[in-house]
Amino acid sequence: MTGEAHAELARVVREHAGRLTACLVRTLGDFAAAEDVMQDAVETALKRWPEEGVPDHPDAWLLTTARRRGIDLLRRQANYRDKLARLQWPVPGDPDDRLRLIFTCCHPALPVAAQVALTLRTVCGLTTGQIAAAFLVPETTVARRITRAKRKITDARIPYRIPPDAELGARVDQVLAVVYLLFNEGYLTSGGDRPQARDLAGDAEWLAESLAWLMPREPEALGLLALIRLHQARGAARFDGGGHLVPLRDQDRGAWDREAVAEASRLIARAAAMRRPGRYQLQAAIVACHAEAPTWDDTDWAQILVLYDMLLRVVDTPIVRLHRAVAVRYVQGPAVALDVLAPLAEALGGHHLYHAVRAELLRDLGRRVEAREADRRALALAGNPAQRALLAERLSWT
Repeated sequence: MTGEAHAELARVVREHAGRLTACLVRTLGDFAAAEDVMQDAVETALKRWPEEGVPDHPDAWLLTTARRRGIDLLRRQANYRDKLARLQWPVPGDPDDRLRLIFTCCHPALPVAAQVALTLRTVCGLTTGQIAAAFLVPETTVARRITRAKRKITDARIPYRIPPDAELGARVDQVLAVVYLLFNEGYLTSGGDRPQARDLAGDAEWLAESLAWLMPREPEALGLLALIRLHQARGAARFDGGGHLVPLRDQDRGAWDREAVAEASRLIARAAAMRRPGRYQLQAAIVACHAEAPTWDDTDWAQILVLYDMLLRVVDTPIVRLHRAVAVRYVQGPAVALDVLAPLAEALGGHHLYHAVRAELLRDLGRRVEAREADRRALALAGNPAQRALLAERLSWT
């Protein structure tokens, strides 16, 4: 089996496992036990299915394997008879169980790092080794985060449920933020020798799709899925044959997945019809302006600037203002954009993108010596190897 085929198989296994784990949590009444028995089943499947082939009913195969392990665990418990009886029957595939599980993993009582690790392990079925590799941290660190998160869920009696309406808004934001964080790390890694982690980005897309399907009346869930789909649509053009990052201006737009772009645009329209604009919907609309432009020169920068002004009313952060400055460059000129950028120096002085954008503006204004110094600063701060290579190449031209 090729590496690509094995990765696709792993994705399929994780999709089934995430749903079934949620069912087992409800049946066993024990979060840690359900996650453990399903993880055993996933590891068994990934060993056996490449040789034996994918069974006709993957859900039943995984459930049977997990149930056998569950029976072994329950036999050690005093109250095992009632739960054991329930395990003898197929667990109903209630799709809401997946949503309950995601909300449990992303409970605000848990640190964000623990939420991410637990979501990847329990919902996506990744091993601690895979999670550690994705985030470039020791496997023992990931294991501790997951263990502590499970203990916190048990000790604090965090309920396995979708929050009541009064809490749902804030909790949905937390869940979507974790999924967005996962995608960003997969789309452009924050460090190490890999420019991207496609599996991690794919897992985030699957989670976003699950949330959008399970919460069709939540516009921000639709917006996040649209945003991720639009970024993923450019996957084939983001890197050249040598693995170097290709700037948006220079990408081959003929290689973009136009069907994915069209589907994302429909999601944005569905979300907009609910008249509850949010950060992910507006970000998706901005990316759609780029994706729908036939060429770089056709980009509707005026519309993008309007959307950034709307986004600032929803979430006013230095990073949003930094990206808005890029739109200002193309609408009002580099001098105005540089003035917009100046107040961000203190907040973003340690961020490579601030210095990279500033370098481009200085270069537009003919201030080449200052531009080179800004590029050098950006290069010193960049952690992603593809971004570092692009900045080094830019320095070699000037």
